[in-house]
Amino acid sequence: MVNLTIDGKQISVQENTTIMEAAAQNGIPIPKLCYLKGINEIAACRVCVVELEGKEKLITSCNNVAEEGMVIYTNSPKVRRHRRNTVELILSQHDCLCVTCPRSGNCSLQKVANDLDILEIPFRQELEHQPWNKNFPLIRDSAKCIKCMRCIQVCDKVQGLHIWDLEGTGSRTTVNVSGHVTIEESACSLCGQCITHCPVGALHERSDTGKVWKAIADPETIVVAQVAPAVRAAWGEQLGLAPEDATVGKILDSLKRMGVDYVFDTCFSADLTIMEEGTEFVKRFTSGELKERPMFTSCCPGWVRFIKSQFPHLVKYLSSAKSPQQMFGAVMKTYFAQKLGVSPEKIFTVSVMPCVAKKAEREMELFYEEYAGHDIDVVVTTRELVRMIRSAHISPETLKDIESDRPMQEGTGAGVIFGATGGVMEAALRSAYFLIKGENPPADAFKAVRAQGFNENNGVQEAEFKVDDITVRTAVVSGLGNTRALLEKIERGEVQYDFVEVMACPGGCVGGGGQPIHDGEELAFERGKNLYYLDEHAKLRYSHENPDIDLLYKEFFGEPNGHKAHMLLHSDHLDDLANGR
Repeated sequence: MVNLTIDGKQISVQENTTIMEAAAQNGIPIPKLCYLKGINEIAACRVCVVELEGKEKLITSCNNVAEEGMVIYTNSPKVRRHRRNTVELILSQHDCLCVTCPRSGNCSLQKVANDLDILEIPFRQELEHQPWNKNFPLIRDSAKCIKCMRCIQVCDKVQGLHIWDLEGTGSRTTVNVSGHVTIEESACSLCGQCITHCPVGALHERSDTGKVWKAIADPETIVVAQVAPAVRAAWGEQLGLAPEDATVGKILDSLKRMGVDYVFDTCFSADLTIMEEGTEFVKRFTSGELKERPMFTSCCPGWVRFIKSQFPHLVKYLSSAKSPQQMFGAVMKTYFAQKLGVSPEKIFTVSVMPCVAKKAEREMELFYEEYAGHDIDVVVTTRELVRMIRSAHISPETLKDIESDRPMQEGTGAGVIFGATGGVMEAALRSAYFLIKGENPPADAFKAVRAQGFNENNGVQEAEFKVDDITVRTAVVSGLGNTRALLEKIERGEVQYDFVEVMACPGGCVGGGGQPIHDGEELAFERGKNLYYLDEHAKLRYSHENPDIDLLYKEFFGEPNGHKAHMLLHSDHLDDLANGR
């Protein structure tokens, strides 16, 4: 233990504890902007400086270790003057139009400036304006960037894509897309982790809420919306709702109050995805097709973008099944349109997703009979949903728990856990076991694929399962840096699997780039526990037991992996790759 004094308080902490951590452990908060534990500990912002007795210059608390006998002052007059001056200088190069910023009210710089009682900026304001394609799903506002380096470090150290880099020197140093290319030309997976780790509003998703409001206002348009499993685990965080009160039924109610005509739970199409993907896996596995390389899941568009740009030779091992989002849209524009007796063009499909990459995935084309368009018309993130609820002046406490509309109302626990890393694998194995054996396994037979934390086993969860004399080797991985390392091991022959689930975001969709932002906190695995709780208490826990899925196949698709199912629910990834998609 190390003994030191902070603000007159004698404390003891473990060796190698930073001054910032030592203070925080004893209820003394030190403001910060650039710091991310284990990712960005470079003291770039210098907001976290403290005074060390006996030393003339102030020191940064985020990367200096507490030492025996130190006497530290975190808020002395000298510290306050320096900190205030530093923040004023940062503000002089920051677009301070907070009311039109997506991070207004949830911005670290705004909070620090407010806490320091900064009411005017004494320096001349010099803003940087870099050109940016505002139609791209990921938006960067250079005038708001504070050069904290978080986006660079998260993309490099966690996702391993190196999309961002510093350019320029001295006072003209700035952040931009690396390699002197545009964001469209880069290998960006659109995971959105740079957005959720940016302390200000320099990075955000393209807002598509206006398109939804326009469709709702059109009396000739039938608006149908789906809500992804991971959204229910996080949407209440921004509205002050406890997890047990923030149900998917209340999200559906909010959408109805906004004017959406039909509302559905994506758990339904997650179950549909399992029927297609699980059947595909059993066929490919039993035919011997997976002896050299495993079949990879295809539900995560960030991962699909990654493999197409980084490992294109492995694309043929992707499942051809579309994601639940796209399957939902395909069903809406065909089966549901027929049920309503309207043309597909009348239906406007809206997805509420925890993901930025879904905004790009919706560009996937759909052709059916005379219809030529898209499965999905608009994708809004969890954050955009919350903004819509607020703009509609809906009080969260007045929301009721309502059911999905019919005929796609039922969802199973297997569909719910799609939002957590390992959930797709577990749901698929439950149904694959049934397809092979003709009977259900225990619902928790495959819980070994569940990850407990992002850093555990480098984000990889391995498990083997025996079904009679058949052994199925599986791996689950989240985070694209971990994914790259795993794929390279597979390529070198160091590991061998039959089935691999990949999620681009640490912890899966619950940690997606479109989820609520809590600066410096990682809540993915806590949110995931909520989804597993819902699965445990679900009345149905196997996708193949969903009665509405059975009805859909009887009335429309025929059988999983059949001709019509392949036409509407599957994608040719190799064709997409050849055409630059």
